[in-house]
Amino acid sequence: MEEIYVNVEYPKHNNSKPSPGHTGTSGCDRSSHLGIIICLGMLSVFLLIGLITLGVYYHVSATNLSAESNKLSAITEERDLLNANLSAVSNKLSSMTEERDLLQANLTETTKELKNLQSLSKQKKVCPEGWIMFGHSCYVLSEKLGSWDEGRDDCRSKGADLVVIESLEDKAFISSYIKEYAWIGLNDKEEEGNWKWVDGTPLNLKNWMAKQPDNGGGNPKWGEEDCVQVETDASWNDLSCSASIKWICEKHTTE
Repeated sequence: MEEIYVNVEYPKHNNSKPSPGHTGTSGCDRSSHLGIIICLGMLSVFLLIGLITLGVYYHVSATNLSAESNKLSAITEERDLLNANLSAVSNKLSSMTEERDLLQANLTETTKELKNLQSLSKQKKVCPEGWIMFGHSCYVLSEKLGSWDEGRDDCRSKGADLVVIESLEDKAFISSYIKEYAWIGLNDKEEEGNWKWVDGTPLNLKNWMAKQPDNGGGNPKWGEEDCVQVETDASWNDLSCSASIKWICEKHTTE
């Protein structure tokens, strides 16, 4: 067999340095780092913008919340004021209702009194023979003399009683009608100094003469002066109930 010789060329190691334009792995690393830095920078910018936006939103929200809170407070105060006004109006309405009811009651009472007066005015009022009419009463002066009790008994036997003087008109009438001493229906028999009329009413209108009443002034001659006489000038004087003078009777008019 023929031996075949093959010329084999072994490659030579290339120990030459890389060209200046070829960066290799080191260049890629730098680019990667730069990209990361840029991304982080942009992320920081976006984050800062987000924080600023959140801050502005928070500030606006806080301002709006404060405004709404103030508005709510104002509404609450207005509500309380309206409630207070409503309560005042309600109280006033209640008071007006009470006043209306009172006026209605007074009107009803006045209407009744008016009807009574109209009824009385339609009635023909007369006095017994020998009596004098004044207002709604009849009066007569006795012809005989007697004590205060005798005079009252006589008046009662006629359906009357000793005269009661309760008004200036009554006083003026008695003054014009009576020109002599006469018993009237005033006494303090029950309690000294506590003067009452025979119908039980207390003494309001007074017409005492000077220095009267004096209950006899402590003089045994006059004794206890518990009854009242009308003087000729229509003034009053306390006198012993046993004294003997005339008396004035009074009775209501009849149909």
